[in-house]
Amino acid sequence: MDYQGTSNDFFFYVNGTKIVDQNVDPETTLLSYLRNKLGLTGAKLACGEGGCGACTVMVSHCDPGSRHIRHYAVNTCLTPICSLHGKAVITTEGIGNSTSRLHPVQERIVKFNGSQCGFCTPGFVMSMYSLLRNSPAPNQQELSEAFQGNLCRCTGYRGIIEGYQTFVKNSCCGRNDGAKAGKCCDNLSHAKTTCGSSRCCRDSTPEPASLSTEHIHPCRPFCKVKPLDPTQEPIFPPELLALANSPPVPLDFQGPRVRWLRPVTLTHLLQLKNQFPDARLVVGNTEVGVEIKFKNKLYPVILEPSYIQEMCVMHWDDSGLHIGASCRIAQVKAELQDAVPKLKRCQAAPFVALMEQLRWFAGSQIRNVAAIGGNIMTASPLSDLNPLLLASRTSLTFSSIDGSRTLQMTQDFFTSYRSTATKDNEVLISIHIPYSRELEFLMAFKQGQRREDDMAIVNAAMRARFCLETSRVTELEMAFGGMGNRTLTAARTTSLLNGKLWNSDLLEDATNSLLQEIQLPGGSPGGMETYRCSLCLSFLFKFYIHVQMELQNQGKPGDPVPMRVRSVLDEFQEEPIKSTQLYQEVPTTQASEDLVGRPVEHLSAARHATGEAVFISDEVPRHGELHLALLTSTRPHARILEVDPSKALSIPGVQAYIGAADVPGDNKIGRIVKDEEVFAKHKVTCVGQVIGAVAADSAELARRAIAEVQVTYADLEPVIITIEDAIKNESFYEVEGLTLENGNVDEGFANCEHLLEGEVRLGGQEHFYLETHAAIAIPDLENGTMEIISTTQSVNFEQQSVATVLGIPCNHVKCTVKRLGGAFGGKETRNVMLTTATAVAAKKLGCPVRCELERDVDMVVTGGRHPFLATYKVGYQGDGRITAVNISLYNNGGNTLDMSSSVMRRAVVHVDNCYHFSNVSICGRVCRTNLPSNTAFRGFGAPQSMFITETIISQVSTACVLPPKQVREINMYDEGDQTITGQVMENFPIRRCWEECLKSSDFSQRQNAVTTFNRQNRWKKRGISIIPTKYSLAFNEPFLNQGGALVHIYTDGSVLLAHGGIEMGQGLHTKMIQVAGRCLGLPVNRIRIADTCTNSVPNASPSAASFSTDLYGMALMNACNKLMKNLEPFKNANPTGKWEDWVNAAYLSCVSLSATGFYSDPELMQRMKECFGKTCHYFSCGAACSEVEIDCLTGSIKALGTHIVMDVGCSINPALDIGQVEGAFAQGFGLFLLEELQYSHLGELRSKGPGIYKIPAAGDIPRELHVSLLSKSENPKAIFSSKGVGEPPLFLAASVFFAVKAAILSAREDAGKSRQFRLDSPATVERVRLACQDNITDKILEPNPESFTPWSVRV
Repeated sequence: MDYQGTSNDFFFYVNGTKIVDQNVDPETTLLSYLRNKLGLTGAKLACGEGGCGACTVMVSHCDPGSRHIRHYAVNTCLTPICSLHGKAVITTEGIGNSTSRLHPVQERIVKFNGSQCGFCTPGFVMSMYSLLRNSPAPNQQELSEAFQGNLCRCTGYRGIIEGYQTFVKNSCCGRNDGAKAGKCCDNLSHAKTTCGSSRCCRDSTPEPASLSTEHIHPCRPFCKVKPLDPTQEPIFPPELLALANSPPVPLDFQGPRVRWLRPVTLTHLLQLKNQFPDARLVVGNTEVGVEIKFKNKLYPVILEPSYIQEMCVMHWDDSGLHIGASCRIAQVKAELQDAVPKLKRCQAAPFVALMEQLRWFAGSQIRNVAAIGGNIMTASPLSDLNPLLLASRTSLTFSSIDGSRTLQMTQDFFTSYRSTATKDNEVLISIHIPYSRELEFLMAFKQGQRREDDMAIVNAAMRARFCLETSRVTELEMAFGGMGNRTLTAARTTSLLNGKLWNSDLLEDATNSLLQEIQLPGGSPGGMETYRCSLCLSFLFKFYIHVQMELQNQGKPGDPVPMRVRSVLDEFQEEPIKSTQLYQEVPTTQASEDLVGRPVEHLSAARHATGEAVFISDEVPRHGELHLALLTSTRPHARILEVDPSKALSIPGVQAYIGAADVPGDNKIGRIVKDEEVFAKHKVTCVGQVIGAVAADSAELARRAIAEVQVTYADLEPVIITIEDAIKNESFYEVEGLTLENGNVDEGFANCEHLLEGEVRLGGQEHFYLETHAAIAIPDLENGTMEIISTTQSVNFEQQSVATVLGIPCNHVKCTVKRLGGAFGGKETRNVMLTTATAVAAKKLGCPVRCELERDVDMVVTGGRHPFLATYKVGYQGDGRITAVNISLYNNGGNTLDMSSSVMRRAVVHVDNCYHFSNVSICGRVCRTNLPSNTAFRGFGAPQSMFITETIISQVSTACVLPPKQVREINMYDEGDQTITGQVMENFPIRRCWEECLKSSDFSQRQNAVTTFNRQNRWKKRGISIIPTKYSLAFNEPFLNQGGALVHIYTDGSVLLAHGGIEMGQGLHTKMIQVAGRCLGLPVNRIRIADTCTNSVPNASPSAASFSTDLYGMALMNACNKLMKNLEPFKNANPTGKWEDWVNAAYLSCVSLSATGFYSDPELMQRMKECFGKTCHYFSCGAACSEVEIDCLTGSIKALGTHIVMDVGCSINPALDIGQVEGAFAQGFGLFLLEELQYSHLGELRSKGPGIYKIPAAGDIPRELHVSLLSKSENPKAIFSSKGVGEPPLFLAASVFFAVKAAILSAREDAGKSRQFRLDSPATVERVRLACQDNITDKILEPNPESFTPWSVRV
């Protein structure tokens, strides 16, 4: 149907430039358009589902009715390009650059050290920029909400948030409390925006700390940054402003497969919907976009109703609020924030509840574009809004060409999974939410894995109305999401309770009835059956208390609510972060150009913020470049009978299928043993194993073609998924050196007073680097060589693997890395499956080939942190002293060995953590399972084993009825002690770290305050814990403890460095320039660092083990010393000369101005097979104290505060080291509290992206975070007396876990439950809630595990 005046011309503005496209494809996203057509690569593809914010840009448009220009952040990965017609887009490239001018938003994330790897940085910049365009002086809540859709895996968020808190109206540096009251410059009457005063607490010379050698790290340089000037922002294009004065025109964009139609009248929309009844209505594309990308859905016709006046307005009348179905969530939220305070209290209940639900609805980017009507009509059983709307007596108005009708939202409206009682040609026009009435109360609930940007596990809404004279119920409604395949009501329960008095008898009847009505059978989709049932009952209890208190406030009779119970309704409050960062000052005699020991910004931070930093996905395509997509197994254990790519190859633009037959060399790869195939040939041993690949003209075409490749399997037995499966089937890798014996365990058990036996497990963890694995293979047909550009932590291993697979020598393979967007161990070995496959394709096709993994594919194929299971037996004395330890460790290695034996070896030697165990027997086994091979991850097995030991300490302290702190102290190492491997503890100041942490955290006073809080509150509990850590620095394999470097001095005096390390956000390149600057006596602006390349430095060890600064710093110093020795005669001959004079004199005298450097540590692992001897070069240590509060009814956790004291020796760069401490802590927070991989019983990963797999968000980190680098700590064994820092702090996040465990213990004591209980890691909301046993959980019967197949299994 053609409609008069329809336009096919697409245009929009990008960074002030008009873009016109006559052939726009509706399937193209804004992200793809920006990156591939316009070459604007600042916005990054990290998840593809709107869950991480790395792709954020700002969109502006003028509302035709109000002529108000609206600025809002969007996820470009989901935004259809067609929806941008007539709008303006601003990217990070459009607001500033590193060569001329940084925008204040970019500058502050740089100055406050808020960027590490930089992959997420443009997204944070644009989220903040969008906020400031709407609110130049935002409040704290607006700031917090702006980042709910942005994730960072590196920094721990503190630097980002504090940098941007400087834009907040009446912002404070966090030093205005306690003993330092009144010290904040914002509280001083003379304070200005940039005060320039010596009293400014954001300046670089704040009040000295208690130690004269330390001061607060100047990461709050408020007076040193440019102020925000809103008048200098890019103007809204005048053409678009004029366009808003004209009536909108209908649009019709036809692509190869999809047609996009934008009607502008309701009549036209209804005609189109009647013509195309299967067409999807799209406003924000937040649901349809995910279906298209991850469920391979195709919708040939898309209707955009964003310009239908009747669907885009909100208005209030005497009955309530009318909301147009196309109104965005953010618009509805803003309307409620403005209107609700003006309503009568008796009218406001549904709107107060809706406003709170919308606050936690997805992230800000989703709220800005998602329509409320879309959320309703999607009919998700996990909808945040549908239970509330149903309970609120909401009605819906629909229209079609046959007329209009109004439907009441009831359970019958949702007919089945994602289906409603609407006709195919009907369109939802508006939503009507009525006012609440006198003595009518309503509450809404939502519980997710975390609070910010998370889908609900269960949500609910409950409404009760009472007669005016008594507390007798006249109306009752309960609606639940997450308890079935659609939104459900508890009709039987509400019918039972109607007419009853609101008292404890009603609560008991309601609980028993509801439990029968909402029971979930074992194996229900989503799992967590017991927890989900408990949430329904817990929500009911909370609603009961809320109503009881409201009735009491209005003088109605009823049971009084005890004071200890009232906090059950208190929600965790959002508070600004308060923090301090302490480090040791450099000596006053140190030369100003010598930056060693100074807090220098990350070398690439400014380019991160502006989008100028080039990652592999930003590389300009080469001529003739093809794109590769991987074909992976869908079976855990099977023979491959046939692979048929014919259907895929028939698609135009698909160039080739590549499989095992195309490998010219060896099809086997592997780090320790070659037990992994590049392409599976005859058999697959896990879901996600690579079978083949398809090369095509575009990445999207390659992915589409892969779905058409047919693989025929014959299933094999057994299928081994879990550690328990492996133990049962005796499926282990035969590896030597995984046992450790020290002392006499039998004697230790014989002489102890008590014995304790138990079992504990720690789950795996996904690396979730923001930049997924990627590779580009470029063949040189003339020389038969291959260049590889990839995301690897080990160019040497990659070079060897590619050479082996191609059947060529290593000198024919060049591997280059500029930077990585995070790695954390995940790119040490697992990248070779991608690079070798890409190299084989490039070799076969004779052209460049690029392969970039989508987030879901990356998570499926690459593995992660090893899950561990431990059984233990411990002998101990009544005072908590441990006399003997016997532990059996099991890790889930997956289908190939990869690094699993080395991970287990490090786990074995770290079992002691910081404790002196005289008699130990440790045995480690690596389980061979049908999962993708697990691999290196920050900590490399040590966090798992130290967690097991701290669990033992916790259980011993509980058994002895002693404070855990006391048990830790009585067992703690002292300087000079021997570890369980026989290594002497040297330069190991754990006692100093411990005591400083106790002092800085005011542990005793806070412990007393926690005890008081717990005595006064029944359903909210607090816990506090202090934990030490010890980490060994060096590679397990002696030959890896070597590093090389290359230094060139050019005749103009400039210097070029090269070394074998990889920059992946840790600031290695920055530190290396600092090291070279000191060694050469040069300012760092005269030194440049080259990309890491095998042509420059051969045989480089991986950038791992927190040892890269040690290796490459020493190698660079070695090279620089050689050069300085070469220059010495010329300096002596011309002592008043300049650097350039000496360099030129050397050059003219034919003296080398180039030098290689090398460093190695040969004295490691004296007895490798027994895990005994000198297992490391030196130890790093630290301590952390954390306090938490938990909701005993839901399992929710709030981290109230953490104090960290970390020994990093003499820090080369305190800004980077503190960032590493905070980032490692945040990653450990995820490991121990949030992140849980969910596998089916057949090994299929269910948690394939940020929608289900939750890493910590900005709101999860402790509200107070204080980091101190231990002063006066010397380490003669490393460069400039420093210590490695990347991995050691991660385990300190266990302090949060054990604080949670302490809080649970208090809840169990109140309930009269056993003080001894098992708490596995991670301490998810489910585990926390079910560990807080009470009369609610006692009522719920666990499903018989033998009677069903679980939805997910713990591997």
